[in-house]
Amino acid sequence: MKLLSAVITLLVFCCSVKGQNSFKKNDLYLEAGGNGLFASVNYERQLTSQPGLGVRIGVGFYTEDAFYLTVPIGINYLFQLKNKESFIDAGLGISFAQFNGKLFVDSKNLGGEHFINFIPSIGYRKHTANDVMWRISLTPTINKYTFVPWLGFSIGKRF
Repeated sequence: MKLLSAVITLLVFCCSVKGQNSFKKNDLYLEAGGNGLFASVNYERQLTSQPGLGVRIGVGFYTEDAFYLTVPIGINYLFQLKNKESFIDAGLGISFAQFNGKLFVDSKNLGGEHFINFIPSIGYRKHTANDVMWRISLTPTINKYTFVPWLGFSIGKRF
């Protein structure tokens, strides 16, 4: 009987907590352009119980003359608009790019095989009723070689 009471109490507590806060803190999404450079898969976590400060990490690729594996990481802040499911998404990211997809290389062979991109971003984000998120962002890319105006488009699932 005590076990049944404990289970019922736990279920009631979980349901009431779930009802109080429907904001989902996690996003898993695909991004074309953006911080991953050409394409990436990313995980993002909001650090607060309401839209606000978040962090992200992903893995992607870039190719021009050679194949580069990219690892985008960053922080962002969601500014809620009048519609509770719409946001201005502002962030700052870094994307590490490594030649031929080698994450670990011999320190004697680093010449020209990797680079770091600094990527500020500003965009519009929308959360839908069926827990889909999409975003379009201006994501200029800055590295030791160049400055490139860039765009990013993301779509994924919230949980």
